[in-house]
Amino acid sequence: MRFTGQDVASAVGGRAGGPALVVDGVVTDSRRAVRGRLFVPVRGRRDGHDYIGEALLRGASAYLTERADTNEKAIFVVNTVDALKDLAVFARERLGARRIGITGSVGKTTTKDLTRAVLAATLATYASERSFNNYLGVPLTVLNAPDACEALVLEIGTNAPGEIAALCRIALPEVGVVTRVARAHTEGFGDEAGVADEKADLVRALPPNGLAVLNADDPLVAGMAREARCPVLFFGAQGDVKVRLVSIDAELRPRLQADTPWGRFETVLAARGRHQVVNAGAAIAVGGHFGVPTDAMAGALAEAPISAGRMAVRTARAGFRVIDDSYNSNPESTRAALQALADLPASRRIAIVGEMAELGAVSRAEHEAVRAVAERLGIEMLAVRAPEYGVENFEDFVTAAKRVEACDEGTVVLVKGSRVSALEHLAESLCGPEDAERL
Repeated sequence: MRFTGQDVASAVGGRAGGPALVVDGVVTDSRRAVRGRLFVPVRGRRDGHDYIGEALLRGASAYLTERADTNEKAIFVVNTVDALKDLAVFARERLGARRIGITGSVGKTTTKDLTRAVLAATLATYASERSFNNYLGVPLTVLNAPDACEALVLEIGTNAPGEIAALCRIALPEVGVVTRVARAHTEGFGDEAGVADEKADLVRALPPNGLAVLNADDPLVAGMAREARCPVLFFGAQGDVKVRLVSIDAELRPRLQADTPWGRFETVLAARGRHQVVNAGAAIAVGGHFGVPTDAMAGALAEAPISAGRMAVRTARAGFRVIDDSYNSNPESTRAALQALADLPASRRIAIVGEMAELGAVSRAEHEAVRAVAERLGIEMLAVRAPEYGVENFEDFVTAAKRVEACDEGTVVLVKGSRVSALEHLAESLCGPEDAERL
């Protein structure tokens, strides 16, 4: 979205240096500060103010700052993160797009990718990059939507109570999708009921003329209908949008059948794994609500670009196949990934797993339960810095990669772990950069 420096200063209660500043898009990473961008430095492990010079060299048109600064490209604010949120509210009010918020313990990003593809069949659509779903990612998604955007798809995440409500005050979603409730971030929420209460804040935030899109197969999600002030549309095996798995091919692409209020159709999903069928059901529900024809939805689901590190079937340099699901993990998503590994034809199946983080008191029990699933499915399990699984454990991904590099072409290796495990480096070590193969 395009702003003048005065627009920015007025929206954030700041003071603009140069009167003729114009910015088009916002970044918080100086490495992405291409020409025209507004750079917002954030204080964290490193202070983003130290990278303002780099951002300017890369072409940034202006920047926010909490420091005294006489540069005409500077816009002084008291707090850059608060200013980013205020600017996002200003942008949302100016943007004419319909807003769709997506949350859940698992499946948020892929559901976002599928929903974006379905809506883009008939509407100018913009969506969160990767997993831009937090206090920085949601404002950035709003701010970087094109002025002509008609549908804005926002992934909304949480690590602590109150975050979803706060993000909804920025985004004001009209349509809200809840995928699943599972044991994720239970360290902060206590149990699944606590997780569900936090996720339900998306439903509570919807206006009376909005729409709640809820998973009928998950009792905790289906129960959120009681919180809705707006109509509810259910998806799943028992939903208003009924989806079921027909078959799954040798590349893990599921064929689904959808029975919807707008007609019946079948399609093969670009997203891999049988667990993606229910995520597609959510995307179909949103698409139907916005009037996307069923044939257009079928085509979009078959070709949808999927974010990196999510059930990508790749080929290792050594010739064996790798399921790269390295972006994140929790007990439910890891069990689904193990089932996907079992679904692939193979002479040998190995799962290299990192820890499932933020599980609190149930952490060891959940790791051991996942190991039991692997044993039942006949899958060998190796861990990287995750001793709670009780399997062979490596202290670094390099050693883990060496452990499997001699596997033959009949082997399939799953790579799965929470963000803190950074197992995308293991997948890259085995296969090379994913972007070279996908999208």
